[in-house]
Amino acid sequence: MKKDVIVTGGAGFIGSNIVSTLIERGVNIHIFDNLSTGNKKNLDLNRVNLHKIDLKDDYRKWPKIEASTFYHFAANADVRGGLKNHEVDITENLLVTKNCCDYAIENNILDFVFASSATVYGEPNIFPTKEDCIFSQTSLYGASKISCEAFIQAYSNYDYFKSTIFRFVSWIGKGYSHGVIYDFVEKLLKNENKLEILGDGNQIKSYLDVRDGVKGVLDISALHNKKSCVFNLGHDEVMNVIKLADIVCDEMNLEKVQYEFTGGKRGWIGDSPLVHLDTNRAKDYGWYPRISIEDGIRETVRYLISDESRRFR
Repeated sequence: MKKDVIVTGGAGFIGSNIVSTLIERGVNIHIFDNLSTGNKKNLDLNRVNLHKIDLKDDYRKWPKIEASTFYHFAANADVRGGLKNHEVDITENLLVTKNCCDYAIENNILDFVFASSATVYGEPNIFPTKEDCIFSQTSLYGASKISCEAFIQAYSNYDYFKSTIFRFVSWIGKGYSHGVIYDFVEKLLKNENKLEILGDGNQIKSYLDVRDGVKGVLDISALHNKKSCVFNLGHDEVMNVIKLADIVCDEMNLEKVQYEFTGGKRGWIGDSPLVHLDTNRAKDYGWYPRISIEDGIRETVRYLISDESRRFR
């Protein structure tokens, strides 16, 4: 059995946590990353094989690796950016994913694992939202992710590889590098008296600690034996943005912070005011979130204000 695996985006937040756990499991890891948003400091370079690659380039020129599994976690992660840049999600998400699929086929990699997103649901009217609930797309990011899923599923139905697709809520925890908690901490470090909150603060979201997420990805993808399967990974709990801000301020020992709201029920065009996924399909494989959202937020804040985090910036 091949012990090598490939992780795209392996120097990023989620990817590097996947890599750390795979190392613990005795796997030989090849990372494909252009380091545009990932950071070498997230990696133990003595224990991984880092290949600096632009995944938009011809996949036939990438290093040829005999691997058992291809974990595709590289992507444009700026959900809001598609409003102004109509090309980035197509090139960085869809075209890169097609490249990765073709590389896997050419190198006889029989297991393909993909990081999708809850954004594929747009603004559903069913909560918790199940995997078969697909509604109109509200962002180019979501449109690109559902397109990636379709390509991967088509390749699986051609019998090129088994595929496992995970639709994530926002992940938090060690290594966290962008998102609402990051934005709040950065703003409060600059001005501890006020905090700008996008929208009206009543947006309700689910968050998942990276340790729970990694366990779900690695365990479920190894266990299921279907040709192609889609899994939601999220939390049973939800929290509104005002409550999240309260926790961030409390963890930073800041009192009487004045909240300033930009207004509207969405933080930006394409933002979903409610994200809560049904995770029963994942639970059928023995997975469930163990770390509460509040504990995850507090640990994320402690990481972001730590010397370990600050030296990465």
